[in-house]
Amino acid sequence: MLAEDYVRMGITKAKKASPPKPYIENINKTLLVIGGGISGMTSAIESAKAGYKVILVEKSPVLGGWMRRWYRQLPQKPPYKGLQDVDIENTIDEVKKHPDIKLLTSAEIENIAGQPGMFDVSIKQGGKTIVERAGSIVVSTGWKPYDAGKVDGLGFGKYPNVVNNITMEDIAVQGKGKIKRPSDNKDVKSVVFVQCVGSRDKDHLPYCSSVCCLVSLKQASYIRSSNPAAKVYIIYKDMRTPGQYENFYKDTQADDGIFLTKGDVFLLHRSSDKSLTVEVKNTLLGEDISIKADMVVLATGMVPATDSSILNLRYRQGKELPMLKYGFPDSNFICFPYETQRTAIYAAGCVRQPAESKTCKDDATGAALKAIQAVELESIGSAVHPRAGDLSYPIFFMQKCTQCKRCTEECPFGALDEDEKGSPKPNPNRCRRCGVCMGACPERIVSFENYSVDIVSSMLKSIEVPGEEEEKLRILVLACENDAYPAFDIAGINRTVFNPKVRIIPVRCLGSVNIVWIADALSRGIDGIMLIGCKYGEDYQCHFIKGSELANRRMENLKEVLQRLVLEPERVQVLQLAISDYDNIPGIMDDFMAKVTELGPNPYKSF
Repeated sequence: MLAEDYVRMGITKAKKASPPKPYIENINKTLLVIGGGISGMTSAIESAKAGYKVILVEKSPVLGGWMRRWYRQLPQKPPYKGLQDVDIENTIDEVKKHPDIKLLTSAEIENIAGQPGMFDVSIKQGGKTIVERAGSIVVSTGWKPYDAGKVDGLGFGKYPNVVNNITMEDIAVQGKGKIKRPSDNKDVKSVVFVQCVGSRDKDHLPYCSSVCCLVSLKQASYIRSSNPAAKVYIIYKDMRTPGQYENFYKDTQADDGIFLTKGDVFLLHRSSDKSLTVEVKNTLLGEDISIKADMVVLATGMVPATDSSILNLRYRQGKELPMLKYGFPDSNFICFPYETQRTAIYAAGCVRQPAESKTCKDDATGAALKAIQAVELESIGSAVHPRAGDLSYPIFFMQKCTQCKRCTEECPFGALDEDEKGSPKPNPNRCRRCGVCMGACPERIVSFENYSVDIVSSMLKSIEVPGEEEEKLRILVLACENDAYPAFDIAGINRTVFNPKVRIIPVRCLGSVNIVWIADALSRGIDGIMLIGCKYGEDYQCHFIKGSELANRRMENLKEVLQRLVLEPERVQVLQLAISDYDNIPGIMDDFMAKVTELGPNPYKSF
């Protein structure tokens, strides 16, 4: 019976659907890169090498970003032990000399209008406005150090010999490797590094910036090279040196002049000779320690440079990129690491995640490839992600539109503007084909050629529902195609057995579920309905940003439908399911089946 239902549903869908006709415009394949640090320059160079024209916009007069201020850089190649010279000038020269890179320095984005493949970019430079057209965008505006002055008790801004890791780098550059005490320009004989200043702290930066420990190890080597008799003390919460940098950490540990211990700095005070005393508790030694030093270096975390006007997008949802967590622009941190919540706009480098220069280069190359993929897919009218290859797009039957604005307000990607009457004005290339607009529309005027309210309604109506006398229940599952439906697939691959009275229809997103499907299924005699979608929220996000959340919110309207049908609200349940939770499916199905069995058969079976 299950197999027959699926065959009927498949035939019904094939009859109702038609091959999508792609929306194709005159796509511009130029890439816009914003930010001229190591990430932005790498994105520009890699894109140009691949044969694409690039516009690189940098707000300062010179390229190079933070790396222009580094004395040495972390090891970039095996065996990942010794420091290397900063080679940023070579990268800058490559950008300047490449014929396909248009470089605009002392420039900022005034605004960006249009849609992927047809972004109209207004750029302010030298009192003039330049208008360029771009197909996709890489945002690589970098980072800034967390303000150590916000952390009490460490003397930053109060004592001149208490500096952050940025100032320490400046000291090394100015002294050409010789480390001098800021207050009197004397050689330092002892330095304390305090790790995680403001980081991994719910009152400051809740996250780890991943590179602060490496920077302190690097700067400790400056001090030891400057004065082999100098002593260095590094007080850490946890020493974190990702990947191959463990070799660098081990090499530094072998230096007898560098002392490392886990501990908490609880007090810092200055003596009359301008030396500093650092009090440390909870150490690995099992006792509190007091360290006298000439200097204290505070290892502050990295904050993404997203708190000011960067893009100035002309999107109804806002001028800048929406943030997922901690100020980092993202779309789904598990499945789409470079994607933002704006189609064909990608984040790279430290604006996306804290990272050192080597990781930034890799990151920037990945973002460039995604930007290239975007313009190529847009040129054939295809969705970019997560429905890569989908040629469909929403079609609006405007004659029935009531200008309720639900579709324009609920679209997660800015794909719908409004005209003066409040009717939706589509920007098809911004669309990710989630169908949230279709689920939002009370008049059901939104459809796709291969996915519509009518197609799914017809599919569920083709399920053969046993009569009340047969005492056989039928449960309908509307499963999101991103996590929930693949979880059922994996359960099947693992030969997991679950209740055969369940019928599953995949939906693009729970946000695309129109309440009419629930009403049709229940009036048809289906005994219970489960809507299963992605988990949403800060720690795990719906693949279409807020579709799963919207589905939960719309369930308030569903109560009216159930009241009108005089049915128990328990017959409809909304669940979140991660793809990794496939082994929980039998239990989930059995629990719901038990609940519906207790309620009894749907009374509409007899109609």
